[in-house]
Amino acid sequence: MRVSTSDQVPGELTGDERGGAVDHGSFVMPEPLEAIPPTSRADMDAALTTLRERAVTWTLTDLPDRIALIDELIESTLDAAPAWATVAVDAKGIAPGTLARGEDWGNGPTLVLRNLALLRRTLADIHDTGRPQPPGIDVGPDGQVRVRVLPAGPIDRLLFPGFDAEVRLQPGVSRVEAEARMGRIYREGYVPRPEVALVLSAGNVSSIAPMDALYQLFALDRVVLMKMNPVNEHLGPHLGEAFAPLVRDGLLRIVYGGRETGRYLTDHDEVDAIHVTGSDKTYEAIVFGTGDEGRERLERGEPRLDKPVTAELSNVTPVIVVPGPWSERDLAYHGESIASMLTNNAGFNCNATRVVVQHRAWAKRRALLEAIRAELRGADPRVPYYPGARERWTWFMDTYGHAEVFGPDGEQDVPFTLIPDLDPERDPDLAFTTEPFCGVMSEVALDAPRSIPEFLDAAVELCNERLWGTLTASIIVHPRSLTDPLVADAVERAIDRLEYGSVVVNQAAAANYFLVSPPWGAYPGAPPTDIQSGTGFVHNTSLLEDVQKTVVRGPFRTPTKLIWFQSSRVLAEAGPEVLELVGRGSLRGLPRLALATLRG
Repeated sequence: MRVSTSDQVPGELTGDERGGAVDHGSFVMPEPLEAIPPTSRADMDAALTTLRERAVTWTLTDLPDRIALIDELIESTLDAAPAWATVAVDAKGIAPGTLARGEDWGNGPTLVLRNLALLRRTLADIHDTGRPQPPGIDVGPDGQVRVRVLPAGPIDRLLFPGFDAEVRLQPGVSRVEAEARMGRIYREGYVPRPEVALVLSAGNVSSIAPMDALYQLFALDRVVLMKMNPVNEHLGPHLGEAFAPLVRDGLLRIVYGGRETGRYLTDHDEVDAIHVTGSDKTYEAIVFGTGDEGRERLERGEPRLDKPVTAELSNVTPVIVVPGPWSERDLAYHGESIASMLTNNAGFNCNATRVVVQHRAWAKRRALLEAIRAELRGADPRVPYYPGARERWTWFMDTYGHAEVFGPDGEQDVPFTLIPDLDPERDPDLAFTTEPFCGVMSEVALDAPRSIPEFLDAAVELCNERLWGTLTASIIVHPRSLTDPLVADAVERAIDRLEYGSVVVNQAAAANYFLVSPPWGAYPGAPPTDIQSGTGFVHNTSLLEDVQKTVVRGPFRTPTKLIWFQSSRVLAEAGPEVLELVGRGSLRGLPRLALATLRG
């Protein structure tokens, strides 16, 4: 059983505030200032009235019309993308001329376009064959149904060379049941239930809210009211342009405001379902309420709402490093991979590297730490645009006196930080129970027996029992290590046992989010009183049900740098070409894209 942080004071309802209970108290994310005036209650009521009226029409919209709507959305998103990406990086204070200027091409419109393209393929398959047609489906040796969702075509092989992703369904679900439930809302016998969903947007990554809205619309058959988070509310007009066809047809409305707006909407009679991206405290505040009454309801397990609430929440993301015969190139590659998942978006990601788990006796352990340090040292300093970042960073610095900082450290700075050599039996719990939500990562050295299988068993126990969250984790293992049957069996056992919604082998734990086609969400089964990283899945473009977890396998090293590596030039130099490739399948920009890829 993981350590709970449920005694933290519930805070903001708008998503992405972070914190966790520790021995010396709790941290509550400050509410950001609002530059756009909150939408009036009268206007919110009017928006919900329109959505309610259009909900019936949406449930009756047939597949050809939905596919045509997606085609429109692809074009409108392509048109809105340049301004969207530019405004996003400007608001984050990313300096001109730096490679990070390409970051929001990738974190924003590129992923939304990929989502649209994948949904279009699935709807076309349903129209032509009667059900989604993922690349493969079989039954594992344990009887568990496994659905392959990547690669699904030449674009996947070009963007994600050597990657494979399979979705494991809940034990006990048969292959016949799995196939019958795929894309259920489009199958014969489905009874439409016109519903309005409230999407409470995250403030950190601009693709989260639009992709959550797409899932509500095309997977769950709900029209959507999207409330922007005050942190990135400046993107609301651009998301409105990207999704103009949905707005035109009364299927989407975008509103603005902070805590009070969120409370008004979550309690509104015209809202049938809620999806939030944020922290467990956001979820608890919505489901149980705030203040003394909310805490008492939480303790009693008595929700105040009778509507479904799904959520993607915080995570102390582990990277398990399996000892092996790593070369200098291997160390450099994975040093950058691990560091890049911290430096991406200045560390304001729920899937950022948080705890690197190593064997204390591994001869290459120190060398890998040096490779990570080298990447953090060379990273461009980032503006801590998310509220409370300096305070959270100071909290970690005060707790761990041996923390190492990389970059400027002033009153308005939050340098990238590594806290090495933590002992879970001796050191304070903060790094294990609290997501920093800034540029902080830790390293844990386990004094496991020399056997690699025993180390892996101990690492899985640490992740499952001590680390907060159930969203995503990764395991890095050298191919030559897998030639030992005992190690290969131990790695597969670790994949099976890790209680995370996604387990990524040999690449960043965030890869599942970037792939888009797999389901994205927490490992199922957490009760509302100890929600961990959330409940429910999004993305999931094959429209699968009964999902347990996704297993993503990537190459130990790729021939060229992946687009999320901090030194990759692809998005900074060829962002529009990536959009054309992902959205339209166009190869016109391939020479420019290839040049940027070859340059690093």
